[in-house]
Formats: sequence, C-alpha cells, structure tokens
Amino acid sequence: MSSSALRFLAQQLRRHRRAIGSPWRRLTAGRQALLTLAHLRVGHTYAQLAAGFGVGTTTAYRYVTEAVELLAALAPSLADAVRIASAKAYLLLDGTLLPIDRIAADRPFYSGKHKKHGMNVQVIADPIGRLLWASPALPGAVHDIRAAREHGIIDALAEAGVPCWADKGHRGAGGTVRAPCWGRWETLSSGQQAVNRSHAKIRALVEQAVAALKSWRLLRKLRCSTTRITSLVQAVLTLHLTCSG
Repeated sequence: MSSSALRFLAQQLRRHRRAIGSPWRRLTAGRQALLTLAHLRVGHTYAQLAAGFGVGTTTAYRYVTEAVELLAALAPSLADAVRIASAKAYLLLDGTLLPIDRIAADRPFYSGKHKKHGMNVQVIADPIGRLLWASPALPGAVHDIRAAREHGIIDALAEAGVPCWADKGHRGAGGTVRAPCWGRWETLSSGQQAVNRSHAKIRALVEQAVAALKSWRLLRKLRCSTTRITSLVQAVLTLHLTCSG
C-alpha cells in the first residue's frame, strides 16, 4: 500500500474535517485513510474493516463513503485528460469490464463479449500505457463504441485533434479514432494484415493502464450497489494519479 496515497488521503480528510467542523472522530484522519485504502486496494469487507479498526460496521461504511466521495470529486474530467493529452503524439482507448455480483435476471449488466455481469468503463492511456483517465461506469451490456459516444470521448478527441488507437469494439467511431481493419484474418489482404499487426502492437500498451486500474482489488469483483461504482472508479483514479505523479 503506497505511503504517498496514505499521506494524500489523510491530508484531504483533515481538510474536510476542519471545513465541516468535525475535529473529533472515533478514528483519526490517518486511520480513516488507512481503513479506506484497505477497502480499495485490498478489497476488505466492511465487517473485516470494522473488526480490524475497532469500529462498528456502519461506521466503517460511513468512513469509506466519505473518503471515496472526497477522492472522486478530485478526479480529472475528460476535458482535463484531453488537455494533458494534447501534448502527446497519440492516445490509446480501451473498454474494460468490472465484474459485479449480479444474477442472470439482471440483463442490462450482462456483457455478451465477456460472458459475465459487470460495468463498462472506458480507459484512456498515453503512448507508453500510463493511465490518464477512466470514465463513469455504464451497465455491461453497453457496447464500447456506444459508451465512448455517450461519454463524449470521440468528439473531445476530434475537437482537440488527438489521434487515438482503439480496438475493434470502437470500429466506426470516426473522428480521430483508428480501429483495425474488419474481417477474418485469412480474408484480409497482406496490406490489411500488416496494418492490423502494427495497430495491435501500438495499442497493446493500453493493457498496462487497465491493469493499473484493476490492481485495486475492490474493482476485480464489486459487491456494492451499481450506483456507487462510478465514485469508486473515480476515487481509485485520483489515488493512482497521485501515487504515479
């Protein structure tokens, strides 16, 4: 667990407590920060956190929710990410599925591509695979190209004139988004095959950004309300950028 993330979050919590006039709590700001990071990074449940920190389960939930909301509010917007990216030669775009504990009846959350229930998150990375931005979460049944359009990613990149490499899930996006040639490998011409090989080599590094997001174990299998997942993703993004910056 990163000491820089712990210090950053503890500092934000201290400021928040002063701002709302709540100087005394069962846990110090530092302990609340540690509790929150144990939840996000390691995936400890509220019951485990409550037992480990000597507080009630409801208190553990309240502490985590408060910290997550603070962090989510600090996450960069798409406009921020595109402004930073305008100095890059190009960007990498990919969609990933965050698994959730839903049942077969929850069709809007079922991803036919991944054959599981989850939430669709679009990820933008720089040319060497560093995570720059993660989108709000949409139900897993939403296709990548639709998600990218709903978030305004395609228009934002086109307006900034930033080239972007994406996978076949974003085919037909237009703008500055480049996707591989469509068709079975054996039906593609030698030139199209060469283009697809080059394309795959360039965009392969986006997997590092996706892995960085999912290194926070809570996001590997979410067991909370789907309405809270966007805040969790944005909180993790803030912490990741703070630690890697």
